[in-house]
Order: sequence, then C-alpha cells, then structure tokens
Amino acid sequence: MLTRKQHELLTFVDTYLRDKGISPSYEEMKEAVRLRSKSGIHRLITGLEERGFIRRLPHRARALEILKLPLDRSSPKGFRPRLVDDGFKMDEAEPAPSEEAVALPFYGKIAAGTPIEALRDNSRTFEVPPALLGSGTHYALEIEGDSMIEAGIFEGDVVLIRRTDTAENGNIVVALVEEQEATLKRFRKRGASIALEPANPAHETRIFGPDQVRVQGRLVGLVRRY
Repeated sequence: MLTRKQHELLTFVDTYLRDKGISPSYEEMKEAVRLRSKSGIHRLITGLEERGFIRRLPHRARALEILKLPLDRSSPKGFRPRLVDDGFKMDEAEPAPSEEAVALPFYGKIAAGTPIEALRDNSRTFEVPPALLGSGTHYALEIEGDSMIEAGIFEGDVVLIRRTDTAENGNIVVALVEEQEATLKRFRKRGASIALEPANPAHETRIFGPDQVRVQGRLVGLVRRY
C-alpha cells in the first residue's frame, strides 16, 4: 500500500514521462506533491523502492526504473518500465524540518544477553522521517556485530523495529531467546522448531523449540550514517 504522497509522486512521474518523454526535475517533483523540503522527495522515492514500484539502477547516476503503477490505476496495454534519470545530487538534499520527524524510543545496541525489556529507556529517542514508518508502534536499535551483513545490515546501522509478537517466514525480527538473549535474525519455522538465520556464512543458523523464542518486533527500516 502506498501513502498518498508516494501515490502522487509515482503518478506524476509516470504522466510526465508519457507527456514529455523526459523525466521531471527535482524541483518539479517537489512542487507537484507540495513538499517544502527537497529531502522529502528522496524519502518518497526510497519508500517506493522498498514497496517494489521502482528500483535504483546500479552504475547509473541516480537513475530509477519504474516497475509498476499504483493498483488503483489500470496499466496501459504493453506497459514497459521506463528509466528516470532524475538528476538528483547528493548535496541537494536538505535536512527535513523538525516538525516532520518522528521521535522513536532508542534502546541502544542490540547485544547478546540483553533482552529488549532491559534496554527500554524512553529518555533516549531517535528521529526518523514518517515515510520510513507504517502503522503500529516502533522503536530503534543500533546494530552490533556482522551477522546480518549479506542482508545489507552493518555494525553501527540503526534499525527501525515495529513492535509485534508474530512473524512470517523470511521476516527479519528481534527475537528473545530463552528470555535472556535478544538478537536480530531472519525468522523461519521448520516443522515444530524455529530457525534464527544469520545473513553471514561465518555464523551458524540456530534452531530452537517454539517455547524458546519470543518475537519482539519486525524490521521495517534502516538508517545509516556516513
């Protein structure tokens, strides 16, 4: 499901391409969806990419490929993906206005031997753009270690977690093991057991009984500082 602004931006870019044969400028996109901050366009594009409507093309300067249109619009017969060379420059991004940010509880590093309940400290917060979040209650954690590097999650990254006690196969979750150890791993059910899979061949998949693992949240976003 798209947010209203994501829907507006994707529709605008698609219509602009059909009418003019070229991509709209950064400023035109900002004005079309009535955003005050240029960084808002970047957040919308990131959200569209995460939802599978576009993808960024490697080895091309900030080029985007439109993969599909919103569900409430009929795709024209023979619709084919288009390349959008948006011309974004890294130094064009502006800080999001403070009123746009959402302050999440920041529980520090996720470390073996420390359950999330013990980390809970509502005096610390981490601000993120609303576009990175969906419905529900969220919190932030800093990654420690290299067990999820092949999933693009590196030490020092801040992950955004939606609180939930359920998970589907393949979800990356915060799991509490035997009421003692909190860990971020990929969740899979294997018969009557639960597997917590790393994304690094140097680490082993761990198998537990269903009463040994309690899901405490699901990964929904990631923030990386450079």
